[in-house]
Amino acid sequence: MTYSYLSHLYCPKCGHTYDTSEQHQLCTCGSPLLVDYDLNAISSVLSPDVLTLREPSLWRYHELLPVEVEANVVSLGEGMTPLTPFPRLGKDMALEKLYMKDEGLIPTGSFKARGAAVGVSKASEVGVKELAMPTNGNAGAAWALYAARAGMKATIVMPNDALEITRNEVALSGASLYLVNGLISDAGKIVGKAVKDYNLYDASTLKEPYRIEGKKTMGLEIAEQFNWQLPDVILYPTGGGVGLIGIYKALKELKALGWVEGKMPRLVAVQSTGCAPIVKAWEEGRRESDYWNDSETLAFGINVPKALGDFLVLDAIYATDGCAIAVDDESMLHEQAKIAQMEGNFICPEGAATFTAARKLREDGWIGADETVVVLNTGAGIKYPDTVQVKPEMLEKEDTIIKKGEESKN
Repeated sequence: MTYSYLSHLYCPKCGHTYDTSEQHQLCTCGSPLLVDYDLNAISSVLSPDVLTLREPSLWRYHELLPVEVEANVVSLGEGMTPLTPFPRLGKDMALEKLYMKDEGLIPTGSFKARGAAVGVSKASEVGVKELAMPTNGNAGAAWALYAARAGMKATIVMPNDALEITRNEVALSGASLYLVNGLISDAGKIVGKAVKDYNLYDASTLKEPYRIEGKKTMGLEIAEQFNWQLPDVILYPTGGGVGLIGIYKALKELKALGWVEGKMPRLVAVQSTGCAPIVKAWEEGRRESDYWNDSETLAFGINVPKALGDFLVLDAIYATDGCAIAVDDESMLHEQAKIAQMEGNFICPEGAATFTAARKLREDGWIGADETVVVLNTGAGIKYPDTVQVKPEMLEKEDTIIKKGEESKN
């Protein structure tokens, strides 16, 4: 039985194709490479009904993933995260059908585990022994841990102010960890030189072609969880943009398979006002973005001044009649608290930014009250403890609690 119907790699810019049995990074023209499958063959052997009999992980879609031999799969049980209705928050936003896809419950606590699982599995399959990558935190933690699971070495470089928990995850995995006094773009330059000097496998965002395939499973799951009916809008926090690119790729593949019908969901790229190169490019009607100088935001995962795949993100937005929107940190933190109080979820700042964007787009009328809206929360809030500042009242051992509003009665 064929495990994967992987066909070839291709360049979305120049059209050049590559064999998948060898290690590849970028196309010779400098563009990221994308993965293609024999969808006609898949449609003759696989149907949505078959999926219900499989394990609840992203590997249930293995025919649409690039690992060709099942024994090469490196997994920690990632995938099939909850798609949860948010009725109270939806009512507060005047949205009847608001849902959250919660990636905070995946191994390593963020959606980065999807890309790491598939990327490391395929890297192992093509003979990679050591990988290197720059990271804002969560991706490096995921790739370091999955590399350890695969018996592979990893070199990770992250900004000095990256989340401490992700730094600890990388160090504990046994990877070689380096900090740089700068941004992820600075870390990327250091990794680029190390890749050349030591012949390492470059696992930087979109410099290897398989991370997208892991991320696209979010789109496959959303379609399956809605019983193969597509939502109207999907909002995604966008830094490097791989998740949004992957979701769009998944939906196109499902359309080609005939598993979904109707209009594609409008895809929304959400960024911070402190780092919004995709938003600026979209507002100007452009196909690529400029480098964003002096970028800064509490949503560290979307602090990416220039994404290598920006043109793919913008293509997905334009093709689905979507949009790009930026929100400020203050609104993001306010929304994060509101979600915890109304729906009992402690989500990451990037996820909170995306809910903030949904609220703004509803207020502007871009999202209709009766539309089905999916917001991606890309990580667990507990990985960002410093974003929440509280000062609870200190009690002495003999004190009693006086509830607010009761002081005047005593």
